[in-house]
Amino acid sequence: MKRLAAARREVIAAMPALPEVVVPLAAARGLVLSRDVVAAEPVPSFANSGVDGFAVRSADVATAPVELEVIGDLPAGTAPTIPVAPGTAIRIMTGAPLPAGCDALVMVEDTTTTGNRVRITRPATAGEHIRPAGGDFAAGTVALRRGDRLGPAHLGVLATIGFASPQVTRRPMVAVLSTGDEVQPPDTVKLRPGMIRDANRPLLVAALAELGADVQDLGIVPDDARLLRSTLEEAAATCDAVVTSGGVSMGEHDLVKRVLADLGRVDFWQVAMQPAKPFAFGFLGSTPLFGLPGNPVSVLVAFEQFVRPALLAAMGATRLFRPRIAAVLGEGVATNPAKVVFLRVAFSEPGVVRSAGGQASNVLSALAAADALAVIPVGVGGVAAGERVTLELFHSAESRTLAEAEDD
Repeated sequence: MKRLAAARREVIAAMPALPEVVVPLAAARGLVLSRDVVAAEPVPSFANSGVDGFAVRSADVATAPVELEVIGDLPAGTAPTIPVAPGTAIRIMTGAPLPAGCDALVMVEDTTTTGNRVRITRPATAGEHIRPAGGDFAAGTVALRRGDRLGPAHLGVLATIGFASPQVTRRPMVAVLSTGDEVQPPDTVKLRPGMIRDANRPLLVAALAELGADVQDLGIVPDDARLLRSTLEEAAATCDAVVTSGGVSMGEHDLVKRVLADLGRVDFWQVAMQPAKPFAFGFLGSTPLFGLPGNPVSVLVAFEQFVRPALLAAMGATRLFRPRIAAVLGEGVATNPAKVVFLRVAFSEPGVVRSAGGQASNVLSALAAADALAVIPVGVGGVAAGERVTLELFHSAESRTLAEAEDD
């Protein structure tokens, strides 16, 4: 069997890079920056108020209580026109620029007003509640780096520094198909004996959409060599990658393997992992092909370990793998010491996980109920209740590089 880390490394190294494009912010979510983004000006560009309250001179409010004369109002978006003189204060809103003479701010909660007088009930020190110019980014700072994948907060950063059209790697187009005469559409009302509804394709389409890929859904292809060949040829000609499920396991009907072997350079691996030991990878012409097992839990685990990081690598991302944390296993489990085993687990209390349900590769209910995958390394034949395990948080954004994923 091929070691998981070695298999992932081989897949990722083979992925061709996607081209760079310039897109508007509205289209950039989920894409990867292809160059560093530098703040051309300080952010914020002016010192401003961090609270609703009063702009004051710290010397006037070094002790409290104290009364000051209110000489003006300064809402956000308004340039100050009068300075704060000794013994005076200006009412100010959050985000408003500081008037001349002001070196401290007092929150409105620490004041009472009567007419044009304000009573300060708490002392304030110089700089208090002031947001300095450049407090977020100084001019010339690298705000975001090449390889960062853009989420909502990144888009906010781009907007605040004026990068309305970032240069990114193009969104991949990925073809998805299920194979097998036994696979029926999800809306099939009554299944004939031996038939199953297609869970893999909706699962993969959703997982690819979460990644930020565009998806070409090619449906279910029955066990027809000519149709399977033409479908795969179309997918390879129009997409950046092809993902199939079913037909790659040992002892299965060899139609899928035969067609894939005829069409391109595809290897069929046995990877030291559970679930998802059978896995195919190669090329249809110049288009990467991922052949996933047929059982739905195996499909998602293989997607997480191979397809998702490989597509992120093609997109130019620095971080490819989901984050991992430590937790305590609340019950004992036996595992196969020859493989990396991914258990579907859920938190039973903070820091403690238990099995989310049945661990067979066809049991989707446990996967749906799971908060994480407990990763049991090769060489471990069981974990006792109360022992620590490593969790892979498959609902969270990627945070680990390829080098940080070499232990499996």
